[in-house]
Amino acid sequence: MATEENILTQAGRKRLEDELARRLSEDKAEIDEQLREARSFGDLSENAEYDAAREAQAKNEARINEIRHILATAKDADTIVTSEGGLVASVGTDVTLKDARGKASTFSIVGTTDTDSLRFRISNESPLGASIIGHVAGDKISFVTPSGAVREYTIVDVSLSNE
Repeated sequence: MATEENILTQAGRKRLEDELARRLSEDKAEIDEQLREARSFGDLSENAEYDAAREAQAKNEARINEIRHILATAKDADTIVTSEGGLVASVGTDVTLKDARGKASTFSIVGTTDTDSLRFRISNESPLGASIIGHVAGDKISFVTPSGAVREYTIVDVSLSNE
């Protein structure tokens, strides 16, 4: 079975560490309180509150284990600078693209665990992200969308992500 390599930016690693700390303290304490309260109702065999608290506990523990695994195995994003002083597009960079009509869009390239399409944070493994990786400002890129359409862009700028 092939192992998946997760790449994290510093901000992405911090977000996961913060979530882990919250889940281990606040969330765990809240669930423990829910369990104590549900146990006080008596018979556990027909206790919906107890079942719900146990399910919340299992989900929290699963996410804790997932975060621990990601943090233990993830690789930190590397930033590469060209001999001309420009940045090479990679995880941890913001890339501004311009389409054939001149419309510009900026995307943050992140690892798969840190994607958020609503904030224009795209995975390095997505079709667009994969086509951008390794390129510099001025390069033309193209990729095939999941629907089969070919999109072409020019990289206008590559900068360090402020995320």
